[in-house]
Amino acid sequence: MAASSVLSPLGFALLRRLSDGQLHSGEALAAATGVTRARVSQILRASENAGFTLERVRGVGYRLLDPVPFLDRDAIVAALGNAAPRLKIEVADSVDSTSTELLRRAARQAVDRQVLVAEWQTAGRGRRGRSWTAVAGGSLTFSLGWRFEQGAGFLAGLSLAVGVALGRALDAAGFKDVQLKWPNDLVYRHYKIGGILIEISGDALGPALAVIGVGLNVRLPPKARHDIAQPVTDLASIDRERALDRNHLLAFILAELYAMLERYARDGFAPFVAEWQRRHALQKKPVRVLLPDGSVAAGEVVGVDASGALVLDHRGRRIRFVSGEVSLRRG
Repeated sequence: MAASSVLSPLGFALLRRLSDGQLHSGEALAAATGVTRARVSQILRASENAGFTLERVRGVGYRLLDPVPFLDRDAIVAALGNAAPRLKIEVADSVDSTSTELLRRAARQAVDRQVLVAEWQTAGRGRRGRSWTAVAGGSLTFSLGWRFEQGAGFLAGLSLAVGVALGRALDAAGFKDVQLKWPNDLVYRHYKIGGILIEISGDALGPALAVIGVGLNVRLPPKARHDIAQPVTDLASIDRERALDRNHLLAFILAELYAMLERYARDGFAPFVAEWQRRHALQKKPVRVLLPDGSVAAGEVVGVDASGALVLDHRGRRIRFVSGEVSLRRG
């Protein structure tokens, strides 16, 4: 079954009704959604392809064996408290890409301080044109628009500062061992757990709009892990005893992002350099840097400079690399 037919608005409506973990009869689900019982059965059978595990009790109904709190705008706003009015928050069941959608909107309206979070992305995007795999109920994918008076050069270190904010938020949520990997990955014991994508538009000297895209693996089923072409993990695997509420987690993240972005707008990346280096998984370690022409540079990670560029020590000589031009691997 194609993801688009499984994760349709009707599919989400049924899954949200089942998210309480209780048994719901096919008759009640059909009446609530305005379809036949046969159609309910078809959609719920297909939804297992999206990673949901259902129990069917003959003559009684259906329930989710592993209930997932779905994203809910009211819950996010409540968790943000006094910070909520500063942001315009929208929750969508499905979009092609939260960043793509914000960029489309930016062509006709202001998207400054707008947050778009989606349960499902049909065409999620990562760095260098790669796709981003998201799982309904198991991922946290969102984008935030932010207007800066400065131009693109001032924003060179923004993705690294976003990483610092995410690290702080995960610390506050109880996940203190997640680290950063230059330029835009979040890792746990060198397994990728999240990523950041920054897209900038506007005048070279400012103002500029940054659309900040974030993807976090919260609870990935085995099939999703198999489909991702690199070693990955999720927050649920880090602490199997911790209850994970993505609404509260997003509130932690948005609060830290807001504080970081206000500071960055004043002072740039420089105030975040030291903390970023403390969080870097490969700090002071030997690495190989793969260059666009296929050649390889090797050295020990010194850190990053005030613009966010990676600095290596190669036989006593400092070499600087700019985000977007290289890929970093452990040596």
